[in-house]
Amino acid sequence: MRNDLANLSPRTAVGIDVSPRLAGRIAGWGILAMALIAPFAEFYVRQRLVVPGDAGATATNITAHEALFRLGIVAFLVVIILDVVVAWGLYVLLKPVSRSVSVLMAWSRLVFAVIFAVAVVNLLSAVHLVTDPTYRAAFEPTQLNAQMMASLNAFSAGWAVALVFFGIHLILVGYLALKSGYVPKLVGILLVIAGLGYAADSSIVFLVPEYVATAALFTFVGELVLALWLVIRGKTIPDTTDTRTSRPSGHRETGTSGGVKDPVTARA
Repeated sequence: MRNDLANLSPRTAVGIDVSPRLAGRIAGWGILAMALIAPFAEFYVRQRLVVPGDAGATATNITAHEALFRLGIVAFLVVIILDVVVAWGLYVLLKPVSRSVSVLMAWSRLVFAVIFAVAVVNLLSAVHLVTDPTYRAAFEPTQLNAQMMASLNAFSAGWAVALVFFGIHLILVGYLALKSGYVPKLVGILLVIAGLGYAADSSIVFLVPEYVATAALFTFVGELVLALWLVIRGKTIPDTTDTRTSRPSGHRETGTSGGVKDPVTARA
């Protein structure tokens, strides 16, 4: 009985492990899903309803389209969940290249997700301020609108801070991709460029408040290319968790006495 347990591989003992190949494809699908959900939340909902510099018009829009605004918040939350999944998937995918750098890469995306989640809370605060009867009874409309705009601005500021960490994440993913040998180098280069674009945009916003982030609108393609490659060409990723490939060449099973196991005994 003890010998049987000793011969069990880690995958058999604790369940089927997730291979880099599968984790990479999960990450790819997650990124593609975010590429659809995030633009809906940001461009179709938030930027459509929020009028910069006009608190009255913004309050009117949010009040008239409360359900849509809340749907946008839910979409942002789904993106945050997918960010966590993608961070895990990319970690498993790139861990064989460098475990330490992969940990830093994954944590930088998780930090982004946490900061972004805190920022999204400000959107909930904004919609509550202009739709909750309790607030309407306690404050003047101008006061509520001013607080609402402050919450919306806090969301934007929080997102800008989060994107700095997201840029670092993409730079590290690009570095690991370049070192991997199984991810195309072009993908790695595009990821580094994308990361620099996000980090630069977010940093400049804090130095020059009037600056309108534009670099990331072009450099984001790096992560999209990675996602497409993972989904379409992910089957080419080495399955390094396969115990058949991890067993050293020339390996021979031994019996309990330490000698070479007899073929008849081995079958038994």
